[in-house]
Amino acid sequence: MAVDPTQPYDDTNIFARILGGELPCTKVYEDEHVLAFNDINPQAPVHILVIPKGRYVSWDDFSSRGSPEEIAAFVQAAGKIARDAGLVEAGYRLLSNVGRNGGQIVPHLHVHILGGEPLGPMLAH
Repeated sequence: MAVDPTQPYDDTNIFARILGGELPCTKVYEDEHVLAFNDINPQAPVHILVIPKGRYVSWDDFSSRGSPEEIAAFVQAAGKIARDAGLVEAGYRLLSNVGRNGGQIVPHLHVHILGGEPLGPMLAH
């Protein structure tokens, strides 16, 4: 079901449950503001999800309410994770879906880091 990014944060979403320790993940990075883990349904050889630890529904929510420290930590973590995964030289994709038309299905901001092979065009038509 598509997410309405204007709705309040849902504390029962899967990423909130991972952050709360209720569900496991294969962690690849963690700091005070960010958690990153391997996607359980990878769409590329490398598929890592990066999430803020705060209660943010979408990129829009995070960019309007996140603190400068949280936003900087999130952006810096995404770059570090891609570098640590060896993706920079060959290239990679960062993807964040927002709302119904963007295809967002989890109401917690997350960025997909995809790489490890040629990814093709941005959108299939």
